[in-house]
Amino acid sequence: MKITHRRLITFALLLSNIMAGMDGTIVNTALPAITSDLHGLQYTGWIVATFLFGMSVATPFWSKLGEHKGNRWAYVAATMLFALGAILQAQAPSIIWFIAARTVMGIGAGGMNTIPFIVFAHLYPNLKQRSQVVGLASACFGTASIVGPLLGGWIVDNLTWHWVFYVNLPVAAIAIAIIGLIYRSPQPQAAGRPFDFGGGLLLISGLAWILFGIQLIGQLTFGVVGVMLGVGVICLLLMYRLDQRAVDPIIPSRLFTNRELMVDLLLFVMIWGSFIAFITYIPMWAQGILGLSALVGGLTQIPGAATNFIGSELVPYVQHKISKYGLVLIGALTILLAFAGLLLGGQQTPFWVLLILGAFEGFGVGMVFNVLQVSVQTDVALPDVPIATSLAYLVRILSQTLMSAVYGVILNLALVRGVAGHPQINLKMLNQLSNAKTAAQLPASELPLLRQILYTGYHHIVVAAFTLICSAVVILLVLVRRQRLGKQGASLPES
Repeated sequence: MKITHRRLITFALLLSNIMAGMDGTIVNTALPAITSDLHGLQYTGWIVATFLFGMSVATPFWSKLGEHKGNRWAYVAATMLFALGAILQAQAPSIIWFIAARTVMGIGAGGMNTIPFIVFAHLYPNLKQRSQVVGLASACFGTASIVGPLLGGWIVDNLTWHWVFYVNLPVAAIAIAIIGLIYRSPQPQAAGRPFDFGGGLLLISGLAWILFGIQLIGQLTFGVVGVMLGVGVICLLLMYRLDQRAVDPIIPSRLFTNRELMVDLLLFVMIWGSFIAFITYIPMWAQGILGLSALVGGLTQIPGAATNFIGSELVPYVQHKISKYGLVLIGALTILLAFAGLLLGGQQTPFWVLLILGAFEGFGVGMVFNVLQVSVQTDVALPDVPIATSLAYLVRILSQTLMSAVYGVILNLALVRGVAGHPQINLKMLNQLSNAKTAAQLPASELPLLRQILYTGYHHIVVAAFTLICSAVVILLVLVRRQRLGKQGASLPES
């Protein structure tokens, strides 16, 4: 392949990171306006969870589609579906429509964001070059994440939130044109093999039952929720057994016997499930608790976007000095510090502190992502790189999906309990409070109580995320200690 073609293809694939970074931060900034306009504050967890759910369940399918039909076809189809979801969200007349459209966009995002990393593995077999490209992908994500809050805040303050979804369309069109015209993917390695529809259907069913079961905690009895979770687990177990006999399984069972891969996936699950709380609720914290505008609230995303790039780009230059788990530990500790700062600062945490804590969070995520993203591809043989990449993406997004549902339940329970104890306020007023524009219409005498109720929900979310990242740090400390003991044992002279 010509160098110019490889660079142009890389540029087009990096546009996916731009769209992902733009969508995540711009939507988080616009969420208060969206939930206020569509009367859906209590559906915040669903808005985040269904998008991530669509991404997670679709990821193995896009990976397999690439193996059967070619990565070019899979990427173009996924990006077109992403753009369609953006249009449908912009036109949403109700919260239910919006959530359904966000799910469509999530399904497209599952392929649009995971196929590039599979292609990078083929374009850049040299691990240092690949690590640099992953860092460049983080830079694109970070740059878009910086622009996203500013653009999203400006749009919400000066136009309407509907326009935040149209900004993806020109970028998607450019990426589709370049990949469609220039990229020629290798011969599909699974061409002619039967597609594992049975395993895929069981995967979707299992994940759906588990997600909805968690999301409905507090709305249904624990017995009903338990049954839903049990059905989900049974579906996943059946998928595992079916895939052991399938010619081309949706997720090969041999991957689950790879100990190093499983450890890396576990770390992805715990760390990504924790930090999703920060990037989702901090802009809402700034607007609902501090009473800031959408534009200013979006600024909380900028320090993390900048330091995400720094953390990711630092990895190729220090990975020969610090062990893999040592680097992940450093990243996890900086994320832990971000949540610890929120717990110590409490409701009175000033805006400038939120910016500093965001910088810690972004640095940690950038470092962890680069290390583990490359690691899961080196944990397996070359033929398994596509499915290992998609599996890592699956568990990472699934973790965010499930934890977003959990955080949504935590918030809903806090809001319902707060309103129940004070008949003069209601959920509609809390919806108004979450948007700086409509908050001005609330009675000034009720604002302290409303903010206290909203803060209680956010505080409980931070406690849950802090507990999860602490657990990851403990595991990493054990892994680092074992690595050191193993090196010491290997260096001992023979007796």
